[in-house]
Amino acid sequence: MSVKIGLTGWGDHQSLYPEQTRSDEKLSVYASHFPVVEVDTAFYAIQPVRHYEKWLNQTPDTFTFVIKAFQQLTGHDREERTVQQAKDIIKAYEESIQPVVEAGKVQSLLFQFPPWFDVRKEHIQKLRLIKEWLEPYPLALEFRNQTWFNDKYKEQTLHFMKEHQWIHTICDEPQAGEGSVPLVESVTHPAQSLVRFHGRNLHGWNKNGRKDWRKVRFLYRYNKQELEEWANRVKRLQEETKEITLLFNNNSGGDAADNARQLQDILNIEYKNLNPRQMDLFQF
Repeated sequence: MSVKIGLTGWGDHQSLYPEQTRSDEKLSVYASHFPVVEVDTAFYAIQPVRHYEKWLNQTPDTFTFVIKAFQQLTGHDREERTVQQAKDIIKAYEESIQPVVEAGKVQSLLFQFPPWFDVRKEHIQKLRLIKEWLEPYPLALEFRNQTWFNDKYKEQTLHFMKEHQWIHTICDEPQAGEGSVPLVESVTHPAQSLVRFHGRNLHGWNKNGRKDWRKVRFLYRYNKQELEEWANRVKRLQEETKEITLLFNNNSGGDAADNARQLQDILNIEYKNLNPRQMDLFQF
């Protein structure tokens, strides 16, 4: 059984980096702390192949990437597309990630759908098509609309994910109406599960329209009791799946890295084969 703990992105976690660490050095330093990272930038644009090649060179052989799906694939841009147009975007996305695929360092491809992606026939069909088009890859599915997990559809949703081998992304987030999902502690894929910690800032969750929403939405620090509860959940999940990836996204106030290291300590995990840790010049 394997538990990998990491963060959503590597650029904003100041507690990890010595002073004057350049931006192009941060992933290398990050990989001295954690064995996995989420590539958040892949959501905003299909990344050039050279970026993935650079990131591979900065990380050890055992390091893996959770790569977010491009927003045009998940419908965040609200544009209507033909099936052929969607296929073309899939092809471009797939081509961009090939260096990571060939290196065997894809943890999963994360499809996080928008709050308006609710239970309906055309959305279920979209999930079927994506899985068909990206069949060789481990695909993780994250909902942001609670209809998928209400009493009427919860069991059907989980059955669908198992049947089509979607990796369930278990979310820890505020319960803030239809645009949030409950914590559903269920495994849908025998090989792996994904957990994403968004914090529990109920007040800030639905502030997307504000210019400073990123500074507000994920402003939360998990306390020791909450992390210990999660340690118990992880142990239960380990009975049903071979590998669990836990990613902390609660970084509006810089808390994600500290919480990730706290959970690592609680679970008594020591990662090997990371990048060498830079030592303080005056530490003997």
